[in-house]
Amino acid sequence: MTKEILLSIAGLHLVDGENGNVEIVTAGDYYSRNGKHYILYDEVTEGLSGHTSNVIKVGNDSLEITKKGLTNARLVVEKGKKHVTTYQTPFGGIEIGLLGRGVDVRETEDSIDIRAEYLLEINEENMAECTILMNVKPREAGSLKLQE
Repeated sequence: MTKEILLSIAGLHLVDGENGNVEIVTAGDYYSRNGKHYILYDEVTEGLSGHTSNVIKVGNDSLEITKKGLTNARLVVEKGKKHVTTYQTPFGGIEIGLLGRGVDVRETEDSIDIRAEYLLEINEENMAECTILMNVKPREAGSLKLQE
C-alpha cells in the first residue's frame, strides 16, 4: 500500500428502526507499524472555521479513531468490550459509549476493507446500532468501493 491514499468511510446507523447513513471520501496518508494499519486525514466542518485531524488505528480485532482539533475524542471499538469517552465539540461535550460487536479487516495487495459494528450509547442510553465501513486504496487507483 502506498503512503498517499483515498479513504472512503460510510457510517450506517439504525435508530428506532430508521436508517441513517453518512458517507465521506477524502485523501489521506497511510502507514503500517507493528502489525497495525494507520490512516491519517483531516476533516472540515461546514459552517465552522478550523479542522479536525483524525488518526485511525486498525488491528486484527480493534478500531481506534483519535480526533484532535475542532472536535476531540478517542473512539475505540473492540468486540465484547465497552469503551466510554467524552466527545468534545465546539458546542460542548457528550459522553458516549461504544459496545463493540466486531471488527473485520480484509487486505489485498492494493486495498484494505474495514468493517466495525457497535452499539452507541449517549449519556448511558442506547441510541443506535452502528456499522462503519472503510475502504483504503492508493490515491492513484481512482475509484473507491465499499464492501457490502
